[in-house]
Order: sequence, then C-alpha cells, then structure tokens
Amino acid sequence: MKFSVATNFEADLLPALEGYPVAELFGKLPSDSIGGGRASFMLAPLSKARFRAHVQDAARRGIGFNYLLNPACMDNREFVRKGQAELERLLCFVEECGVTSVTVSLPLLLPIIKKRHPRLKVRVGVYARVDCVAKAKFWEELGADCITLESIAINRDFTMLRSIRQAVGLELQLIANSNCLIFCPLSGQHMVNLSHASQRGHASRGFMIDYCALRCSALKLAEPSHYLRSEFIRPEDLKAYTDLGFDSFKILERGAPTAVLARRVRAYAEGRFDGNLLDLIQPYGYKKSSPRGGALLDIRRFAKFFFRPMAVRQTGLLRLKRLAEKRGLVAGLEWDPVFIDNSFLDGFLDGMREIDCRNSDCSRCGYCEHWTRQAVRVDEGYRREMLQLYQEAFDDMYSGALWGMAGRRGE
Repeated sequence: MKFSVATNFEADLLPALEGYPVAELFGKLPSDSIGGGRASFMLAPLSKARFRAHVQDAARRGIGFNYLLNPACMDNREFVRKGQAELERLLCFVEECGVTSVTVSLPLLLPIIKKRHPRLKVRVGVYARVDCVAKAKFWEELGADCITLESIAINRDFTMLRSIRQAVGLELQLIANSNCLIFCPLSGQHMVNLSHASQRGHASRGFMIDYCALRCSALKLAEPSHYLRSEFIRPEDLKAYTDLGFDSFKILERGAPTAVLARRVRAYAEGRFDGNLLDLIQPYGYKKSSPRGGALLDIRRFAKFFFRPMAVRQTGLLRLKRLAEKRGLVAGLEWDPVFIDNSFLDGFLDGMREIDCRNSDCSRCGYCEHWTRQAVRVDEGYRREMLQLYQEAFDDMYSGALWGMAGRRGE
C-alpha cells in the first residue's frame, strides 16, 4: 500500500511523515498560468524558491513529487501560442526542480507532456471524471501512468471498481478522505470555478465566491445523512479496496496544518481511527492553522482576493465573511458542531455493498439515514444559525442584491 499525500509546503511536514508508506507528495504553486483544483485564496503564499527546496527535500527522503496541472478548463488557452508558451515554461520549471510526475485532467495535455518531457510520469486527475471502463481504457491508451478515479461516483460502487481494475493494467488510485456529495450535481461547475480561480492572468484575478461549497455545506446541515452518503473511505475499510487490487490512495488536503495531515496519514497507515471522522475528511474548520496561514483565510489574503468594490457589494461581502468565520475558515473552530463518531460506523460499508446507489432514491432507501441517527451528532443551535446565514447569502445571490442588481431586472 502506498500513499500520495497533499503537501502544505511546511518544513515540519516531511519529518512528520517518516515511517509511513508515502510514495509522493502532491501540490503546486498557489497560482500559475495553467491553474488547478484549488482556488488561490485557499492556499498560503509560496515562492518558487521555497517550492524547489521542498521538492528537493522530499527527493532526499526518497519521496517523489507530483505537480498538479489539473484544471477542468484552461479557457482555451491551450490552443493559442501564448498559452502553449506558458505551459512549456511551467513544465521546464517543474522538471528542473526535480518533480517526478504531473497530474492532468485535459486530454490534450497528456500527449504534449509525453512528447516534450518524457521523463515526467503523467497521472490523470479526478477532474477527468473517470468513472467507468471506457474512460479508463481511453486514458490508458493515451499513455497515462496512473488514473485517480472519480471518487464521487466510484468509491462505493464495488462492481464498477472491480470491472475497471480488471480492464486496465496501469496504476489506479482512489481518494481516501474526500467528503463530497455522492454523484454531486455541483461538481462540474465547482471544478471549472476552482480552475479559473487559480489561473494567473485570468480576468477574475483569483476572485471567486465558492457557491458550490456553500451549497454542499448547507445541504449537509439541512439533511445530515449527506455526511454519510459522501464517498469517504474509513481507515478501517481500506482492506475492502485492497482486496479488489487497489493499493494506491490519495490523502487530502493541501491547506491542512501538518498535525492534521500527519494524523490522517497515520490513521490510514494503521487502519484505525478513534474520534470525529470529520477530522480526517473535512477540508476546512481545522482547530489550528499552519504557521504560514494554511487553510485559514487570514485578513491579508481576504483583502487581496475579496475586497473589490466593483465585484460585490460590501454588505454582501460581510455576510460571506461571517459565513467563513462560522465555518472555521478565518480563525479555526474550537469545538465540534458536527461530530461523526467513527467507532459507530463499523459495518456501515458492508451494507453499502448490497445497495445500487446510482439507481436508488435515498429518501426511499433510508440506509444512510439509519446510520446517521446513531453516528452523527449536530448541535441544533449551530445548525439553525448556519442554515439562516446560508439562506440569506443565497437570497442575496439569487435576487442580485449581492452585486447591487436587486430591482434592476429588465434594464
């Protein structure tokens, strides 16, 4: 078993991962000409010199580095000379730094990299949405070295996992600790939004209201069974996947403090975890930030990316800031308003094997709802307050008030 682990580029991360089966780190500069799977405002500042030193430190410890070139959309820049020149400069930079592999999601990029930079292994990211045999075989025939399967559609579908594993010979990777909605209807928009919010030179200049994440969080609070319907893999359940022939697992999240990342790696390496499962799978709300800011949106980054009078109205911006604070994105959380007791989920996955989630109506099935009643606790006061804040924010967006458009329809 081997892990691909998110890096926060902190000096204490690599020592904290010693002794665990970490084959590579993955990450990227907060912004570049290509973009990636996280908005720039979600990541702490990082210089090229610090990036290079981190990659080389990993190499000295026998750990590879996977640079993410994985946007869902490049705004068609890949088809013009300037975009191609920017891509080539970036590829030359990462190879010179000692990067061992890159992750792509756009088919055109894979043969370009194989042709121009054959030393680099090319991995296919989750934004390529590989969730069936035909897609997996397409990428294998294109020359991919590894595919990360689309977790929101595949992690609970053991029949499909077995079929894909039997159909292709390349490395297949699963994301262990994501908690997106299963079959998420927001994922397509979210992937594109995040991609453009990390592209240097894009017209948005990194500005983005993460509507999809807000909707996701609101849906989970409104119906807590969504917490269990999502596609996470518990450390205790890794064997169900290794028995199918999967031995490569990706562990998130790039903005997490070192203590959080190390705890996640340890839990999956040991195959057990006691406590709140959200500590392993949630991409925000950490109780402590990393020294350089990490996942927490400090006031300087908030001002840089969001204080733009021509983007949104100040009143709407302050409402979004209150939401960010309540979600633990600004100063962290000192308590657990939502608690998923991992010890109560033994046997949960066994029952999932018998359910065809893709063709089921969750409201009729009731399986996850039953387990939610015994394993998930939500503070009711927090739930009511947050749902009210979410609704107010959505009302501002839908009416146009967030942008000063209310009452101007038809103009």
